[in-house]
Amino acid sequence: MTRDKSSTLDTDLQKAFGQPVSELYETAVDPDAPPALARALELRSFLALTEEQVARVRDRVHADTDPERDMSELSADKLRFDAQWLNAALDARDGYRAALDALLRTMPPPAEQARPVRTAQLKATATLPPSAAPAPPRAGAARARRP
Repeated sequence: MTRDKSSTLDTDLQKAFGQPVSELYETAVDPDAPPALARALELRSFLALTEEQVARVRDRVHADTDPERDMSELSADKLRFDAQWLNAALDARDGYRAALDALLRTMPPPAEQARPVRTAQLKATATLPPSAAPAPPRAGAARARRP
């Protein structure tokens, strides 16, 4: 599972949320967890998976082009396909990194995340001047049409 695999932004996640990534996954299931945590972990999982794909293609290309390998086994079509696959994986990785970077940049520091938000309850009060007469009970009511 991607939660067990590292990503290149794990350190940034740890700084932003103040916990190691393994603990962040445990914290994310708490109903009081910040909504940004779930989003960040989702992006992190996609990033880790994509980085694994990049590494697999890279390793496959390295193995296919190993100097010790028989040249008759080399295939331009296979290398072309791997180049396309690598390009797609790198584009996806860059997109996930950018999205996660943007999310982490907009996050408040960990000390501010832990504080509960308190809002003041404002009460609106109004008093009528003593000379104002109350409105009749049917004031403003539309008359019913008669056929």
